[in-house]
Amino acid sequence: MSMQPSASSKSEIVWPSVITVISAAILIGAEVFGAAFAGGWALAILFGLNDTGAHILQAVLFGVGVLIMIAFIRAAQRVEPFTRRA
Repeated sequence: MSMQPSASSKSEIVWPSVITVISAAILIGAEVFGAAFAGGWALAILFGLNDTGAHILQAVLFGVGVLIMIAFIRAAQRVEPFTRRA
């Protein structure tokens, strides 16, 4: 028995879905990472942290932003699939 995929199982990229998800990710990413930077700065002032503490806090919030963006892309792929069977 051959493990080769059959000709009917070829998939093609659905470019409108890919472009929609990437465009939304750029928009939401700008908001998420802007909020991480501003939030880290504001929390550093609130807690009286020095510049190093502010940068560490911003890096932590940036990491949270990356996790949020990964979750967004995965959820968006379920709603707007990137491929379909030809």
